[in-house]
Amino acid sequence: MDPAYRPSLMEKGTGGSGVLPFAGSDLVLSPSQWSSHVVGKISSWIDLDSEDEILRMDSETTLRQEVAWASHLSLQACLLPAPKGTSCANYARCVHQILLGLNNMQLWLRIPLLKTDDDSMDVNSNSLVDSWELWNSFRMLCEHHSQLSIALDVLSSLPSANSLGRWFGESVRAAIIDTDSFLTNARGYPCLSKRHQKLITEFFNRSVQIVISGKPVHSLPKGSADLAANNNDSNFDGVHRHPLRSYLDYVGYLYQRMDPLPEQERFELGYRDFLQSPLQPLMDNLEAQTYETFEKDAVKYIQYQRAICKALQDRVPDGKASMMTTVLMVVGAGRGPLVRASLQASEETGRKLKIYAVEKNPNAVVTLHSLVKLEGWENIVTIVSSDMRYWDAPEKADILVSELLGSFGDNELSPECLDGAERFLKDDGISIPSSYTSFIQPITASKLYNDVKSHKDVVHFETAYVVKLHNVARLAPSQPVFTFTHPNRSTNKSNQRYMKLQFDIPSETGSSMVHGFAGYFDATLYKDIHLGIEPTTATPNMFSWFSIFFPLRTPVVVHPGSSLEVHFWRCCGPAKVWYEWCITSPSPSSIQNSNGRSYWVGL
Repeated sequence: MDPAYRPSLMEKGTGGSGVLPFAGSDLVLSPSQWSSHVVGKISSWIDLDSEDEILRMDSETTLRQEVAWASHLSLQACLLPAPKGTSCANYARCVHQILLGLNNMQLWLRIPLLKTDDDSMDVNSNSLVDSWELWNSFRMLCEHHSQLSIALDVLSSLPSANSLGRWFGESVRAAIIDTDSFLTNARGYPCLSKRHQKLITEFFNRSVQIVISGKPVHSLPKGSADLAANNNDSNFDGVHRHPLRSYLDYVGYLYQRMDPLPEQERFELGYRDFLQSPLQPLMDNLEAQTYETFEKDAVKYIQYQRAICKALQDRVPDGKASMMTTVLMVVGAGRGPLVRASLQASEETGRKLKIYAVEKNPNAVVTLHSLVKLEGWENIVTIVSSDMRYWDAPEKADILVSELLGSFGDNELSPECLDGAERFLKDDGISIPSSYTSFIQPITASKLYNDVKSHKDVVHFETAYVVKLHNVARLAPSQPVFTFTHPNRSTNKSNQRYMKLQFDIPSETGSSMVHGFAGYFDATLYKDIHLGIEPTTATPNMFSWFSIFFPLRTPVVVHPGSSLEVHFWRCCGPAKVWYEWCITSPSPSSIQNSNGRSYWVGL
């Protein structure tokens, strides 16, 4: 657009008609180039909340015209200028109206990455103290629209690490770094501070585009310009080196310096922030493909083998190893990986085993039979095609081995299954695992929230999802929720649970939005051998479990100094088990999933 263009002046001079003053025709690039290589930039002078009515009306008209032109060109996104002040209601109203009529184009709102420390605030100042507050009010006015995203202006000074962390759960699409933010290295070239480097690396990990803005402020050392002129990459066919090339080269260097993704992370790329319904292994029989995925997790079975080794050594002294036979039952044997781990532990410790492999899925039992025959285990392994809760065992077990854990520990009904199986465990018998605890943690997860919201119903907001968390901000350390111990010798066998938790978000974080809770588990297999996905103690290189996500129907903003109080229930009925959850502070929410109306696990 012509920077001097104002709709009000045009109308006066032309009687309301005339061609819009676009800089060029849409023919200067091909349609595919427009859609894949160009991001539109809305005129920066617009101020839709100005007290000057003419400026406000001109701004509205120009915004609509420019977005319409960008849409005509099929651009992937348009960059909106930052709101001019802390009040942005009219700007948000117009943007929301535009969003409701857009097809696929994204609108990126420029937001400066700014948060003043509390002790340096001027009480009488009207200036922006925390730019996240500005973004939050804008996106709430736009009803959390999924096509509204952020372009962060990265300034020369950065807020605290906790404050920066909030943005990783928001829909940041671009980071705009001004040349003024660059330092100068010993050779005279532009570089960034260590904190800026770390931030840029985090952006790369989240596929955020890096944009360099401003005029060159570094005078390159003498000789480097000549070197660039002779470099075929920088100057060819008379095309001059871009004045910001040295800044781009430095950002490229930061990208090249990143560690390559580990094999496991590469495998999980397609699952990042992708919501999946949890398995129902009691109600449904798992498919061969699901078994195969879990069986590839070598780390998990190594941990089980270590636990079984320890249990066998504790159970049978070295002197009696050749005389005593330990009865071990694998309940929920699947296609046999825990049977194999048990036999390897037997070989490693020199202890004799008699194994019962109990499995309810008749399709998996077929595979188990062929495995036992192939490996020559007929004299050691007895296959039982039955639900462990109803099997009448011919003898009692010394060791009961199971792998019935879900992402939240008990969400695949391990407590109910093992309660049914413990009747055939000896009084001094060992259960592997011996206990497991679920954990939750408040998170900002804009993408996950929008994915749930897109279904436009309550049911999806009252469902727990398995998800490989990636673009999320973890706002406070996780806390334990429910613990189950096996064997359960208590007289009260109820598996119902209730827990009230209080999370304190560090004050230097600033205000933040909670879209829901990430759930994890940690299991003690035997003594000091554990297995889990809780971030601070997670078993490395294990991929059998992703986190679980409990969404909030209405996201809640937690301000500095406020605590977040959350309530979780595990409810049991005759045919199903379900969770209910709600928030009571800083403001009460409705109780989600009452009576398991939307989501439950069938018994």
